This record gives sequence, C-alpha cells and structure tokens, in this order.
Amino acid sequence: MTKRSVSMRLVTCLASPKFSLNVLCLVVTVFVLLQIWSFHITQQPILLPPSLFTYLKEQQQEPEQIISENETAYLVEKLRESVTFLPLKDLRFSNKPLEGHTWFMSSLYDNQTKGEVQYQEFPSESSKGRLLCLKGVDEHDGSWNYYALAWPQALPVNASLQEGLTFVSYNHYSYGNMWHGLSAMVPFVAWSLRNQCESPQRWVLYHWGELRFKMGNWLSEIITATYGQNTKFLRFVDENKPVERRMEAFDLIRCKARKYCNISLSQTSESRIGMTLLMRTGPRSFKNESAVIDVFKRECKRVEGCELKVSYSNNLTFCEQVELMKMTDVLVSPHGAQLTNLVLMDRNSSVMEFLPKGWRKLAGVGQLVYQWGASWSGMRHEGSWHDPDGEICQFPDTDRRCMSVYKNGRIGYNETYFGEWAKSVLGKLREKKMENVLGRNHSYGSLDGCWC
Repeated sequence: MTKRSVSMRLVTCLASPKFSLNVLCLVVTVFVLLQIWSFHITQQPILLPPSLFTYLKEQQQEPEQIISENETAYLVEKLRESVTFLPLKDLRFSNKPLEGHTWFMSSLYDNQTKGEVQYQEFPSESSKGRLLCLKGVDEHDGSWNYYALAWPQALPVNASLQEGLTFVSYNHYSYGNMWHGLSAMVPFVAWSLRNQCESPQRWVLYHWGELRFKMGNWLSEIITATYGQNTKFLRFVDENKPVERRMEAFDLIRCKARKYCNISLSQTSESRIGMTLLMRTGPRSFKNESAVIDVFKRECKRVEGCELKVSYSNNLTFCEQVELMKMTDVLVSPHGAQLTNLVLMDRNSSVMEFLPKGWRKLAGVGQLVYQWGASWSGMRHEGSWHDPDGEICQFPDTDRRCMSVYKNGRIGYNETYFGEWAKSVLGKLREKKMENVLGRNHSYGSLDGCWC
C-alpha cells in the first residue's frame, strides 16, 4: 500500500455521515452540560474579601438600601465588646524574663528613629488609628493594671476619653531618684523638640506596671521649668541628628531651668573657672572631707581665675542648685544622685567622680550612669577614682554578696593622685578658655531665650 492510498482512506473516514453525526451529538451534549453548570454557579455567593464585597454591594444599591443606622450601631457595639485588655506586666512568662514578656506592654512593638529612644504613639499608622486604653489603679502589682487598643468610635464600655497630649512613662527604677527620673523624662523632651515644642496636658507614670502619682521635687521642678506649667499626673478612678538632638533636649532643660529660676542666660566670664565640690553625707561620702577640700583648694589657687565652692545638695533649694551649676566648670563629687545636677552645667564642663571600694568589680553598668549622662548632655567625664581600701567582706571580693557591704561604703582619699588629677583637668580647661573654643552656651535657643 502506497502512502497516497493511505491518506485517501483517512479522508474518506472523516467525511463519512456516521462520524459527522457522532461529532454533532458530542458537541450538543457538551453545550448542554456547560449551560447547566453556568446556571448552577450563578446561584453560589461571590467569594470576595468581606470589605470589598460590602463596598461593591453598597455602590450598586440605592441610598435607602444602604445598611441601616441600627445595624451600624450593632456593629460598633460588637467592636466595643471585642476590645481585649492585657496585663501591663505579664506574669505568665515570669520564668523567662529575658525573652521580654514581662516588660511594659510587651505585646506591642516600639517605634524607633535611628539612634534615638524607642517609643509608641497613639493614634498612629502603626496602631491602625487606634487609641491606647489603660485600666487599673493598682500601685503595688503591675499585673493588675491593663492596656488595650480601641478605635475612637468604639471605646470600651465606661471608658473616659482624655483629650489632648498625654505622656505615658515607664520607669524600671524610681521617679524619686533624680537620675533615673530624669532618664525617663528626657525622651519626652526630645519628642517635643521634634514636634514643634508641643507640651503635654498630663503625664501617666508607671513603675513596673504600677501607678505612680508624683516625681521627686527636683524632677518636678525641672518639668515645670521645661514646659512652663505645673506637672499634672493623671489619677485613674473606678469610674536626623539623633545625638545632637539629645543634647538639644538637655540644652532646653538647662535653659528652661535657668529661666524658671530667673537666672541670667548670658555667658559667664571667660576668665573665670568655677570648681565645685558637691558633697554627700552618710553613704558614699568622703571619710576625711577637710583633707579632700584642702587638695582641691590648693590646686585651684594655682590656676588663675579659679574659684572653689563647697556645697551640699541637700542644703540647697532647686533654684540654688541651678545657679550653682551655672557657675560650675568642674564638678567634683562622689557617685550618687546629687551628680544628676551635672546636666545643669554649661556644655563642655568637666565632671570628676569618686566611688567606694568594690564598685569597680561588682557594681556592673550602674556605676557608668553619670558617664553616660555627661556624654548625653555634652559634658566631659574626666574619669572615676575607685577607692582601693574600705570595708572587709567575709567572701572573696568578686562574690556578688560583697556588694551589700561595699554599696554604701565611705570614700577615702589619695592626696597625690587627687592633686595630679585636679591639676590636669584644670590645666586643660584653662587652656581651652584661653583659646576661647569652649562654646559653653551652644544651642541654647532663640535670641530672646529658650527655643520653646
């Protein structure tokens, strides 16, 4: 059989009447099935996202067909009832504290501008427009105080909306301590600088999730001076250059404090060097104050224009402390809360710090807080002297139990070391004054006073 004869057979087969009839029946059958299937699926709901389906449905309806006011109120009520409160301090994970579950409002993610502190803002894009709701009045257990997020139109039942700007502060330490309280406040001042110097209507204070209703007097005065208003702490009832901006926040605090105390904002004499010994009484005080004073008095006399003052912060009012720090170029003081006053000195002033025996090995990072504070506020921390002598601990000096012995120890002195140290610090300061490059009142504010 030739190839030609085979092809003719195929053509003949396809063109036969019987085959054509079979094909026609198949086509009709498929067409009928398609029509039945098409009719069936039109009876099924359209599987679109609920929000898009509702929008499209409303676009096709006449105004009178749009969801009724009663139905809207019903949905809002459901949203109101669905608000979930969580404990400010979550004890369910207290056995895993390093995982962060026991931190303040631990289920929420913080925002952070590079190089600046972490914060949360409500309402905001990250909160999807929701407000922060706080509940609970416990001052002793943070796990009995709660937080939640809710839309303004569907606040929880019995909620009271506080209009205006509220600062909510969490402090792991104490608002009565000058340094720890200031550390909790400065981020809010920095936020104000980024937001047209906006002032808060009120503050809410938390310590370990527990409510607090006051700060120490020194810090309250600082806040009043900075924001020009008495600090209002809310009581609940059963009804781009991040480092520079941080320094600018301290500049504003310093400037406002001086203005609040009616202290001149003008520069002090460039020929004068003020050295202040800010003493303590009791724990971490000098054992032999008169000997320490004599060393610094001797070195100060050797430098032209140097004036020495000896003061105790517990004997000074807030404004007296502000004035003293304005006149201080070198602050000499033991480690302690009184050193927080360093932020009230002019930029580029110097700090000399003294600590008892045992702190170098056992105190951890806590002994560095005033070094950090000096750096943040534009000061020069000139180092720390750790007393090698002191109380004797019954355990090895690396044993953590010894810290209870050393923590409140008193501080001795080394006449030679103190003299050389003071000579070096005063010499560098005098040289810079001669060069007139200190720039001590840098970035205080506008021509007529402080920025805000």
